[in-house]
Amino acid sequence: MCGIVGIVGKSNVNQALYDALTVLQHRGQDAAGIVTSHDGRLFLRKDNGLVRDVFHQRHMQRLVGHMGIGHVRYPTAGSSTSAEAQPFYVNSPYGITLAHNGNLTNVEQLAKEIYESDLRHVNTSSDSEVLLNVFAHELAQRGKLQPTEEDVFAAVIDVHNRCVGGYAVVAMITGYGIVGFRDPHGIRPIVFGQRHTDEGVEYMIASESVSLDVLGFTLIRDLAPGEAVYITEDGKLHTRQCAVAPKLTPCIFEHVYLARPDSIIDGVSVYKARLRMGEKLADKILRERPEHDIDVVIPIPDTSRTAALELANHLGVKFREGFVKNRYIGRTFIMPGQAARKKSVRQKLNAIELEFRGKNVMLVDDSIVRGTTCKQIIQMAREAGAKNVYFCSAAPAVRYPNVYGIDMPSAHELIAHNRSTQDVADLIGADWLIYQDLPDLIEAVGGGKIKIDQFDCAVFDGKYVTGDVDDAYLNKIEQARNDSSKVKTQAVSAIIDLYNN
Repeated sequence: MCGIVGIVGKSNVNQALYDALTVLQHRGQDAAGIVTSHDGRLFLRKDNGLVRDVFHQRHMQRLVGHMGIGHVRYPTAGSSTSAEAQPFYVNSPYGITLAHNGNLTNVEQLAKEIYESDLRHVNTSSDSEVLLNVFAHELAQRGKLQPTEEDVFAAVIDVHNRCVGGYAVVAMITGYGIVGFRDPHGIRPIVFGQRHTDEGVEYMIASESVSLDVLGFTLIRDLAPGEAVYITEDGKLHTRQCAVAPKLTPCIFEHVYLARPDSIIDGVSVYKARLRMGEKLADKILRERPEHDIDVVIPIPDTSRTAALELANHLGVKFREGFVKNRYIGRTFIMPGQAARKKSVRQKLNAIELEFRGKNVMLVDDSIVRGTTCKQIIQMAREAGAKNVYFCSAAPAVRYPNVYGIDMPSAHELIAHNRSTQDVADLIGADWLIYQDLPDLIEAVGGGKIKIDQFDCAVFDGKYVTGDVDDAYLNKIEQARNDSSKVKTQAVSAIIDLYNN
């Protein structure tokens, strides 16, 4: 997962882009980048690190222009070299920069086509750079000195015809405008909105609606699957459906973990979806353990808090905050390497002994992926004096890797892969474990006023909506994503960065 933003304003947009990226920081903590356009020139700053560390005053002063895009990144294939920080740039045609959230499943084929047929060079292993070159090539095929919105939309149509996978994109065409588009399945989220100023209307495209809210933009809507929006430099907005047979199948894990609770994705409130997850979990506990002896429900901060609160309400059990979180430690889910994750859990959370001593505690988390984090947290609860420790997951068992832009590890690193619920409970040290049922999760997310008939639930059921994912492909990404490969890749990346600096 990554975070993307694009703004066409009436004055310098550098501060607005910076602020938007800080709001989207939860979507990526590996690298950040901003590029702006002014008088036909581009101004770029990108590097590894958090937004606050990448952009200093001297960088912000150079990022002039009333149009720009930004990106926060975390790696899905193990590489964290600053060379792969986004946005990416190609000079032909026009000078195009692009930022991307997602993953292309046919990237090897595309990379070969780009070199052999499009006669373009790709300088990194990032599929975002591949996507940029595909878009640039298709736009160049129009052969126009000055591209129109028709040319831009035609290029997006060709991108959809060539690219497979999950992708939400913002791209800036120097001197002309910003385009945003979404894959024909609508797997990754993207929204756009507007705000009125004394100088006129400004437009913003972003991964989540919360970034629009914070900056005072009014949400217009989500981009539909396959749809593109093009905002010209002078502030004219155009939209077009660019896919032949689009079908909305958004990633359900956005609602489980990735998105902020104050976001609205495809018309669904993430907060309300998580409330309903808590209700469904409570119902399952009452079905399977009607004589439970839970004294207190404690969330593992922060993502599970909403579901845990509603679960406690429905069970009629006390809800308590039992862990204090260090806000200066990143999300352990996206930390590369088991050693880094294991070390950071103790640094990140500290138990309040008062809430555990002598009690039967129900811990609630959004999901269980590797199991490393929850195993340590259960041990912390026991050390704090818990009598019994039960564990509840707001999501079903994660048994399969994600291929559309979430760094789920290889199947063999997933604790639930080829294991029963009891097996997982034994491994993490819980007295008993409850998983959310997949039909209940689907109803929790899609059961509000806005009906979504189908979701991408591949991490739970192994059904990949693009239809091109087989065992051979999964074996390839397993080699790229397993922790040992990441350690090797990061060592090489560190050497490259040291050399470049």
